[in-house]
Amino acid sequence: MAMLLYRKDAKFLSRTEAFFKQISLLLFPHYINMKEIILITGGARSGKSSYAERLALRLSPTPVYLATARIWDEEFRQRVARHQERRGPEWTNIEEEKHLSRHRVEGRVVLTDCITLWCTNFFFDLKGDIDRTLEEAKREWDAFTDQDATFIFVTNEIGLGGTSDNELQRKFTDLLGWMNQYIAERADRVILMVSGIPVVIKPNTANEIV
Repeated sequence: MAMLLYRKDAKFLSRTEAFFKQISLLLFPHYINMKEIILITGGARSGKSSYAERLALRLSPTPVYLATARIWDEEFRQRVARHQERRGPEWTNIEEEKHLSRHRVEGRVVLTDCITLWCTNFFFDLKGDIDRTLEEAKREWDAFTDQDATFIFVTNEIGLGGTSDNELQRKFTDLLGWMNQYIAERADRVILMVSGIPVVIKPNTANEIV
């Protein structure tokens, strides 16, 4: 009986804490009082980046945008330009291909877009060595997120399709899958974008949707 009452009390306290957290966000939407890691994942054109940007602006009036893209060709340059045009002057824009931790972002909301391209940069610089790439990426990610800030990471679920007949693509799919798992395990929130709709994976509560 006592254990049953304890469980009910614990559940009530948990719900009360969540309620006051939501009230605090409504009253003080730009006040960040704790470190948080948010992972937003999904397929191509699923709405990941636009959702991540809306979330960052909800959490802060002046968020940081940390772009990891390495410009490979003209088509990709135009794609990056479209993303830049979508962001207004309230953003602090930083270009960083690999070394995220060199940037100090304490007390800020920082959106990193994206983990896929970031891992690609390590992967190609290390000649497709999965073990070394994963080791260096994890070390750099750990150093970056050791700061007291709110982190939003965008990544891709490239392993949802069929198995490629290209060995390099298969290796990278494995690499990104392992890195995504590493981040998701440490994240406070994980959101899967499906056709522009955010589906909360972690924690499992509909209240987390913006």
